[in-house]
Amino acid sequence: MGTTFFAANAQTNQSNPLLKPWTGPYGGVPAFNEYKVADFKPAIEFAIQEKLNEVEAIANNPKAPTFDNTIAALERSGETMDRIATVYGIYRSNLSSPEFNVVDREMSPKFSEFSDKINQNKKLFTRIETLYNSKDSKKLTSEQQRLIWLYYTNFVRQGAKLNDADKAKVAAINKQLATLFTTFSQNLLAEEHNQYVALKTESDFEGLPLEVKNAAIAEAKERKLDVMGCIANTRSSIEPFLTFSTRRDLREKAFDIFVKRGDNGNANDNNSTLVTILELRTQKANILGFKTFAHWSLSNKMAKDPQKTLDLMLSVWEPAVGKVNQDVAEMQKIVDAEGGKFKIAPWDYRFYAEKVRKAKYDLDQNEVKPYLQLEKLREGMFWVAGELFNLQFKQITNVPVYHPDVRVWEVSNKLTGKAVGLWYFDPYARAGKRSGAWMNAYRNQERMDKEVLTIVSNNCNFIKGATDEPILISWEDASTLFHEFGHALHGLCSNVTYPSLAGTSVARDYVEFPSQLLEHWLGTPEVLNKFALHYKTGEPLPKAMVDRIERAGTFGEGFSTVETISSSLVDMKLHLETKKIDPKKFEKETLDALHMPSEIVMRHRIPQFGHIFSSDGYAAGYYSYLWADVINADAWEAFLEGKGAYDKAVAKKLYDNVFSVGNTIDQEKAYENFRGRAPKSDALMRARNFPITAKK
Repeated sequence: MGTTFFAANAQTNQSNPLLKPWTGPYGGVPAFNEYKVADFKPAIEFAIQEKLNEVEAIANNPKAPTFDNTIAALERSGETMDRIATVYGIYRSNLSSPEFNVVDREMSPKFSEFSDKINQNKKLFTRIETLYNSKDSKKLTSEQQRLIWLYYTNFVRQGAKLNDADKAKVAAINKQLATLFTTFSQNLLAEEHNQYVALKTESDFEGLPLEVKNAAIAEAKERKLDVMGCIANTRSSIEPFLTFSTRRDLREKAFDIFVKRGDNGNANDNNSTLVTILELRTQKANILGFKTFAHWSLSNKMAKDPQKTLDLMLSVWEPAVGKVNQDVAEMQKIVDAEGGKFKIAPWDYRFYAEKVRKAKYDLDQNEVKPYLQLEKLREGMFWVAGELFNLQFKQITNVPVYHPDVRVWEVSNKLTGKAVGLWYFDPYARAGKRSGAWMNAYRNQERMDKEVLTIVSNNCNFIKGATDEPILISWEDASTLFHEFGHALHGLCSNVTYPSLAGTSVARDYVEFPSQLLEHWLGTPEVLNKFALHYKTGEPLPKAMVDRIERAGTFGEGFSTVETISSSLVDMKLHLETKKIDPKKFEKETLDALHMPSEIVMRHRIPQFGHIFSSDGYAAGYYSYLWADVINADAWEAFLEGKGAYDKAVAKKLYDNVFSVGNTIDQEKAYENFRGRAPKSDALMRARNFPITAKK
């Protein structure tokens, strides 16, 4: 079959640009200037068959299994598939269109079927298992032993030890899930791009800072709307509007469209889709021998046991709710003093929190924002990477990009001048791009046969304003920028042999630690003095304002903690549930039992919770942000206990034991090598200015 297929498709291989190896500088780069949506289906089908043929050859090798003829051979296989999957993912997240969505719906189940054919290959697993159990494997390097362990545990988790009937059931479920994930994602994207709040008169702009007003005007022009401005249904647009608009009626409208994404009873409603996803996940977990999907999901995480995550979340929940109640009481006083005859509602929270911040800390976000220029802060991130990890960035224009918004930098070691990778930056919101911010690795670092440079990207959804004005962003958005860059640095600093162990290929509840850690450097005086420059005068943030920012540093931690942990708890409880649920009822009952403050909603309500329903990625894993934040808070204290944020010795230990090692070592051990001990959760309570309760 393989030979016939390849002969029949020889012409495809010649003409389809997606099937061609990446060429050009830096070991080759994606040829974004050549790809077309119509190329994806034939390219994917060809690459799937090619990889399956390679796997069959490994599985049927008559020679006894060795690391080189089995594990290393698997690492070398599927290069065409890897390249195509990368470009496919870029289109899916950044260039979605009706034409692409048709392809996506057809190909998603084929990707799933393809993975299962590999994971359920008996002969292949027998070879992997033989190496896993072989005493001779102890003679291999620690990295090679880790890679064998990774292949073995991944295959077992995906059902390699099941009988044929159960393997078929798992494969069928995975195929259904892949289709449902695509449906969920496409529904959510449609809601985000089809809904907006129209600003029709001057009074509709009341309270908005100039840059928010300009962005709303530009958005309306971009959409060709016959209105003065509009607020897009994306977090970077909605949150500034909720913070500054004096129009309570419009704040409620904006809040309403944002929290009801995927929950409008229309063609894009996600409720029935997510219920089916949950049922299928439970069935799959049971077949694989686990009590619930949560137990299966955590079987390869640091936490291991769902109860440990619940205990951590609940230990932080009460102090966070207490802090929210204090903050709301202060806000309500302002409402009452202004003669408002209403109780703080969720669409009021950010608006009145900003008033409390101003009154309590003499800190107005509108005063700070003119100093937060996107491009200057990007330069600040580069500077921090140089100080901590000796990296330097040089913008290049000799590689193709997939959209005019995208820019590319060569990243090199400033001590040796040696290139380590490329960084692609796609900062702006647009139609066809999913909301939020993220990092991708287009290619992992490795040196199996030769040095292969990594290619990473950061993608955000900042709103463009007037063409002649710099993009000003909020402090929260600036933190997100640094956070995602932390993921990028985790990829760029990778220094391992095998691609499957490189960069961010670590346990899900550890991968957020390096990114959360990098957020701390935004607030350091060195960054603020050099890069937080007023967009008109070029003056740095005044010291008095830096001091006020520092004093207000934990203001709002109650809100952000409750917002995030409520989503994390609901996620975990959804995946511990084994009966069919009604999403609205489940959400309400779970939050009521937690005594969720009525003034706040989950950061991601169930019908729009893309983290857990657009793939298995964060399913029963949204707790990871809190788990990693415990590690992050503890790690930051290592710098504070040393010479401060730019302590070279601590930074080197961080590079050597965290940023460069990927998944070559168990993450608990890696952290202990850095810190000299396991992380302590008290550091998180100190970081958030929550009371530390005595341990029972």
